[in-house]
Amino acid sequence: MKNPIEQLNKIFDSRIRLGIMSALVVNDSINFNELKELIAVTDGNLASHLKTLEESGYIKVQKGFIGRKTNTTYAVTKSGDKAFRQHLEALEKMIRSIG
Repeated sequence: MKNPIEQLNKIFDSRIRLGIMSALVVNDSINFNELKELIAVTDGNLASHLKTLEESGYIKVQKGFIGRKTNTTYAVTKSGDKAFRQHLEALEKMIRSIG
């Protein structure tokens, strides 16, 4: 049996990416400003973490407009949802094995 710590996904090591994924798995989609407020990070910091998640195929980006203002929304992909749930399961196993 694999050590639970080996099953953790390095992409989710960051507390910001953990926050983004947590928000996205419980919402159909969230826009940039909502995520920024929820996680309490700067624009640049959030953007770089979103880029990492997008490049990993874990989130999808939808760019659009509300009136004349750009509106970028994010949603979790099927593979992102699966990877995140596996990461959480590995965390739970690790916690249970210690206790």
